[in-house]
Amino acid sequence: MNIYRQLEALPKFKRAVLSMGSFDGVHLGHQHIIKQLVQLAEAQDGETVLLTFDPHPRIVLAQKRGEQSSLRLLTTLEEKADILEQAGIANLVVVPFTEAFSSLSPADYLDQFLLHYFQPACIAIGYDHKFGKGRAGDIHFLREAQKSRNFALKEFDKKEVDEIAVSSTKIRRAISEGKIMLAQQLLGRPYSFSGKVVKGLQLGRKLGFPTANISIENPYKLLPPEGIYVAQVILPNGEKKQGMLYRGPRPTLENEPNITVEINIFDFEGDLYGQELKVEMLKYLRADVRFENLDQLSAQLAKDRLDSLAFFAQQ
Repeated sequence: MNIYRQLEALPKFKRAVLSMGSFDGVHLGHQHIIKQLVQLAEAQDGETVLLTFDPHPRIVLAQKRGEQSSLRLLTTLEEKADILEQAGIANLVVVPFTEAFSSLSPADYLDQFLLHYFQPACIAIGYDHKFGKGRAGDIHFLREAQKSRNFALKEFDKKEVDEIAVSSTKIRRAISEGKIMLAQQLLGRPYSFSGKVVKGLQLGRKLGFPTANISIENPYKLLPPEGIYVAQVILPNGEKKQGMLYRGPRPTLENEPNITVEINIFDFEGDLYGQELKVEMLKYLRADVRFENLDQLSAQLAKDRLDSLAFFAQQ
């Protein structure tokens, strides 16, 4: 998949089937839409072009109002790109979303942006898609514009679009409530995040359960609630390893108010500091609790490991 970040550097696409949106999570509903885009492109010997914005429009518009966005992303831009490539998208165009861009009129958005840069053979959008200043542009505007411009229009109907919106809401709620297995069913894959391994207190090593502390750069990435989870990690060399993940403030320790994310990787020895890990979350094990001493904590971690291994044995 080709990824473009500069509009002026775009090539001339071949009979582009163009669609746009956040596609956050790229869940099963999105994948149904993507499959249709790929089929449309194949039918006319063209190529798929997916347009997405970074930062997310809701974040920029909240800042414009002087507010902090409550949005939490199911996928970062990098995660989204990986999944879109696997789904068969040929070209991903990442457009910086700015206040100036959000002020384009629907006509300017169509003529000076979509038609000028992409020359689409077909524009594919949802029945309720809005664009341009004040969200004044819609499917009706495009139908009228078709009469004097050269592009086909593909409308995704209410049922398809509404199912995507419902699925996205359900997934966010499931992750926020620690219902990791439900989220996996709706996504069609395990929920995951990535981050760099950073130095921690190295307490896990003393307890017999060394952990990799993971720093997640994107502040808008949605993370599950505090607790212990069954997880698997993808190492920098692509190898998958089983493990168990902890997210929380480590209540057994005093004066440690910061929430950490750390994973105990089973049957692994090595130095991962500074390297990027991908973690796939598989099951919620238990809530985070405070123990009277480190011996009690170590005993519970041993039980957590057995419970995690039992889960993997059943898969």
